[in-house]
This record gives sequence, C-alpha cells and structure tokens, in this order.
Amino acid sequence: MGILDLFSLEGKTGFVTGGARGIGRGIAAGLAEAGAKVAIVDIDSERAGATAEELGKLGSECFPIRADVTKKDQVGEMVDRVLSRWGRLDIAVNNAGTCRNVPAEEMSEADWDIVVDLNLKAVFLCSQAAGKAMIARKSGSIINIASMSAQIVNYPQPQVSYNAAKAGVVHLTRSMAAEWARYGVRVNAISPGYVNTDLLQPAKELHPTWIDRTPQKRIGEPWEIAGMAVYLASDAARYCTGSDMLVDGGYTLW
Repeated sequence: MGILDLFSLEGKTGFVTGGARGIGRGIAAGLAEAGAKVAIVDIDSERAGATAEELGKLGSECFPIRADVTKKDQVGEMVDRVLSRWGRLDIAVNNAGTCRNVPAEEMSEADWDIVVDLNLKAVFLCSQAAGKAMIARKSGSIINIASMSAQIVNYPQPQVSYNAAKAGVVHLTRSMAAEWARYGVRVNAISPGYVNTDLLQPAKELHPTWIDRTPQKRIGEPWEIAGMAVYLASDAARYCTGSDMLVDGGYTLW
C-alpha cells in the first residue's frame, strides 16, 4: 500500500458536530472528499440539510442530523442513526462550540454553563457514545476540536470560560486515548488558531491585533484544519493517539 492510499477514507463512516458551517463544514467536506460517508450534525437543521446536500455533490453520501449535543439522549440517538444507516462508525469529530467574551469578574453562571456545556460536556458525551460503538468493533478515530486557547490566554478579549473548557478538552482527549488504546480506538485533538468563520466576524476590529501576533501574519481557513482531520481519521495516523495538533499559524510560538 502506497503512502497516499493510507490517507483514503473510502468505506469509512463518521459524523461531524457543528458540521453545518465554519470549521465543522470544512472538516466534513474534507472527510467526504477523501471518501468517507459523513453525517452533518447541527442544532440548525435547515443549514445542516443544505450542507449535507452540497457536500453530497463531492461524490460521497452525506445526511443531516439535528441534535443538541449537550443532551445525552439526543447524542445517543445521533449515534444510533449513524449505526442504523451505515452499520458502523469509524470517525467522530466533536467540533460544536461557542464562546462568550465576558470579563471573569462579570461572567454569569448562565454564561459559564453555556460555554462549558457545549465546549466540554458535549465533547465528553459525544466521545462516550461514539467510543462505545468503536470499542465494540475494536476500531475507530475520535477527533476533538480544542483550541490554541488551551495553551495560551487570548489577547485582548476576555474569554475565561472558553479557555478553561478547551484546556479540559485536551486533557479529556489524553485521558480517553489512554483508556481506549487497548481497544484499537484512537483519540486525538486539533487545536486551531484564529480561523475565518462566522464566530470571528463580530470581532472584526480585533483581527489586526490577532494577525499581528501570528507569525504567519494571517488568519487561517477552515480547509487548513480539515487537512489535519483527514490525517487523524485515516490509517496514516494509526500510531497517533492522545496528541493535540496545533494548527495556529505559529501563534503559540511567542
């Protein structure tokens, strides 16, 4: 088998949470282009349907699932639907997330819960449900989307809950990787830097500061995260588990 063959996802199935837009959509497109069948999971059912239809044109089967991934019952139903449709689950990408830029001394409990529930609790729930299916088959790749914010404190915006949750995602990833390696299940994280998505648009006035602090002097694009996801999902990464892959244009170097 040649090296490029190892990157093929033909015959594999998976889901991407928050897959209707932004980084999630970029990853879903990358997986589909590499040959995987992909469920587009999002709380926005209309946009998930449109994304699934569009990505289906890449030649791989895609379908939408509406789910609130902070709810255990809905996460279980999501995995059941993938298994019912395709009979297997090879790839789980836990990407759904949100942020609240509020000073720590002013952050409400409600704001804290919203961020931590979606960015950390949901990652655990989805990994747990996917992990059970993968353990049964003794094979699978779980990819958790963390952030460079797990390593540094972003400037100048205050985002204590986001930073804490993403740091939790990285260590959650390592912990599950250690527990599940014996079952043939790999668990890795991707930590993006600033990426051109809807999440960044309300803070356009901060873009020059972020770009200036990034060695490559630019903001990334979703497809640049997708390449790493395809690698981690593929057989090319069979000896890779418990890793946190920084894709940040060098931001964390300084």
